[in-house]
This record gives sequence, C-alpha cells and structure tokens, in this order.
Amino acid sequence: MDFIPEEIIKLLISFLLGAIIGTEREYRSKSAGLRTLILISVGSTLFTILSAKIGPDAGRISANIVTGIGFLGAGIIFRENNRVVGLTTAAIVWVTAALGMGIGAGLYAVTLGCFIIAGLSLVILSPVQKYIRKKSQIRNYRLMCIYQKKTLSLYEELFTSYDMKILRGEQNRSGSHITGNWTLQGSQKKHEKLTAFLLNDAEILELDF
Repeated sequence: MDFIPEEIIKLLISFLLGAIIGTEREYRSKSAGLRTLILISVGSTLFTILSAKIGPDAGRISANIVTGIGFLGAGIIFRENNRVVGLTTAAIVWVTAALGMGIGAGLYAVTLGCFIIAGLSLVILSPVQKYIRKKSQIRNYRLMCIYQKKTLSLYEELFTSYDMKILRGEQNRSGSHITGNWTLQGSQKKHEKLTAFLLNDAEILELDF
C-alpha cells in the first residue's frame, strides 16, 4: 500500500490545523493541548485515508473513529466543585477529529469552513462569554453558624436584598450548629459584594464559596 504525495500533503494540512487549535488550547492550559490535538487530527486523517484504500469496510472504520473520539472526550469531562468542566475541550477534540477526517477524504472546502467557524467560536466568542458571565454567574455558598431560630431564613433575606436568585437551598442542623448550602445566581459584582459582607459577618463560623 503506497502513499502518494497528495496523501502526504493531507497529513501535513491535518498537522497544521491540529497545531493551530492545539495552540489555543495550550495557551488556556487545557487538558487536551498542542500534541494531543495534533495526534487526533493526524490520526483521523490517516484512518480516513486507509479506509478509502481498504474499500468495503470504509464506513465501519469511520464509525470507529467517532467511537474512539467519544472515549477520549469522556475522559476529559469531569466534575469540579459541583460544576461540570471540560465540555468545551471535549467538543474541540470531537471537531478536530472531524477536521482530520474531512482532510483525509479530500473535502478541503467544507473542512476549511468548519475550521474557520470553530476558530471563531473559540477566539471571537470568548469575550462575549466573559461578558455574559459577568452579568450572570451561578455560585455555591455554604455557611455554618450557631443555631438560632430563623438564623438561615435571615440569610436568605440577605441574599434577596443583594438581588440574588436562590436556585437551590439546603439546611442541616448538627447539635448547636446549623449549616446552609445555597446555589445563587447574580452578577459578578453582586457576588463580590455579598462575599465581602459574609466574610465580615462575625456570626458565621465557616464559609465556603
């Protein structure tokens, strides 16, 4: 099975696209960085080239590429402080594999279009995402204090006074102490003001946020 110059060029193009996307991920210190995305892109291209040469089993090989990338993506996604992180990186791994397959199949125009759209999503939309997060953030708060009647209800009134939306609230009493866990939604500035107030509250024995 000999490789012709066009197929070598496909691998080099795939390397370039994977390197560009990987550089962006590496800059943001993500788990799937430069080398990982290059290997995914080039590997997908090679599998697609091989599937075209094999013939009848081409569809099966392409389907297995998608399945394999799914396992990689699942390994990137994890939970951290009640948040799911790694979804964007997992999606980029998936798109990078698709780019590699597109190059391997010789579909340069549509692959380039997908690459540009993905790049715009990562770079240009990042400031938009930051702006949205400033206007609306969801944070978890846990505080413990000495149990008194209506203690935690007073804090819920405090959250409302700071224009916070309470998405979830749980309370747990242990002996003379009571603990409250809340998920609050509000702007970044209001979260900062609330946090500053809670840090200076002498009634609070423990505070996590």
